Amino acid sequence: MLMMTISSIVVVIATVYCLVKRYETRLVLFCSGLVLTLIGGAPMDTMKAFSHAMLETKLFESIIAVMGFAMVMKSTECDKHLINLLIKPLRKAGAFLIPGSVLVTFFINISITSSAGCSAAVGSILIPLMMAAGIHPAIAGACIYAGTYGAMFNPGYPQVSLIVSVTDADPVYIVANHFYPLLACGVIGAISLWVIAKLRREDNGYELPPGTISKDGEFKVKLSHAIVPLIPIAILVSGSMGLVPAFKPIAISHAMIIGCFCAFLVSRKNPQQLSKEFWKGAGDAFGHVFGIIICALVFVGGLSTVGLIQQFIQMMIENPSIAKVSSSVGPFIIGIMSGSGDAASVAFNKAVTIHAATLGLDGPSMGSVVAISGALGRTMSPVAGGMIICATLAGVSPVETAKRNAPGMIIATAVLTFLMFF
Repeated sequence: MLMMTISSIVVVIATVYCLVKRYETRLVLFCSGLVLTLIGGAPMDTMKAFSHAMLETKLFESIIAVMGFAMVMKSTECDKHLINLLIKPLRKAGAFLIPGSVLVTFFINISITSSAGCSAAVGSILIPLMMAAGIHPAIAGACIYAGTYGAMFNPGYPQVSLIVSVTDADPVYIVANHFYPLLACGVIGAISLWVIAKLRREDNGYELPPGTISKDGEFKVKLSHAIVPLIPIAILVSGSMGLVPAFKPIAISHAMIIGCFCAFLVSRKNPQQLSKEFWKGAGDAFGHVFGIIICALVFVGGLSTVGLIQQFIQMMIENPSIAKVSSSVGPFIIGIMSGSGDAASVAFNKAVTIHAATLGLDGPSMGSVVAISGALGRTMSPVAGGMIICATLAGVSPVETAKRNAPGMIIATAVLTFLMFF
């Protein structure tokens, strides 16, 4: 068992090394997952994980719709109209653009609670705009995913509901209890990215392909075209907040399709051509974005086969004396490894948080620390679905976006633990 654990850790380290060295992401993740299942003595688990990943229809539906919508925006030049409309005020925002984008996503995530769905919906708009303003693509992608744990402000969010079930506290009390620590985490993530961008000189100077941004007088912006890229996000937010009953609830894919029809109405382009562009984007999304997610889930499946994640969780559960540290560090590490903030959070909250009082700790505080630190960990994970989406929209490697988020997430986890427990 010890040799299996050591071998598994070596494979994980080798995987990280290959990803940092920018070897083909899908090949690295799939092969690493295969090696892990071989170590675990169940090589067919690789194929089972592959098949299971192919059935992630909810995530798949959002991704292909967003990428199809992005291609329609490009074909109709609606994205170009929006960029040229907002480029001047965005450039004037200067130092505030990077932290502002993080915090905008942070608060939109309260309504669009899926980290991957929020990344796709918000990223398809903000990432190109940030790049147009001169911000490096990796920073632009990192900004969006750095704001995808704001869902913990939502009393109806599943993780909040889980904390309620194991502590018998009111959901509004749970949110109020972690309100300021969670807000501090969001601000830390935003400021950290701004500092990193400054130090790496990635806060300005990036140039989009020629012709995207026109010189004064060369391109006439049409407001009717410029507002089309914003329609899906407006539908999603207004629907989730109950402002427009017809849009409550509405799937991300449905909002994107409505946006495509709006693009046709304002552009009057050949509908056959727009249909081809939509499905071309959908196909590219499957081959690249969803392909990476599938291979990432194969890798995570390999970790499950060798029991590495389960060992980390069990170690936390069996050491209640270090509950304060393990409730934040444990879910954080597993979030990085698995790309999911739920993997450790659910197990730890159900097994340990119910005994918080006997450990001398406040149950709601422990539950919040577990859930939020798990979310902070997956926010710097290169195998997280939302991270892969943001990186693809920015045209960079997931590792590039993940490493820019890492300092802020590490600091935020330390601050979260201090504010909630001390």
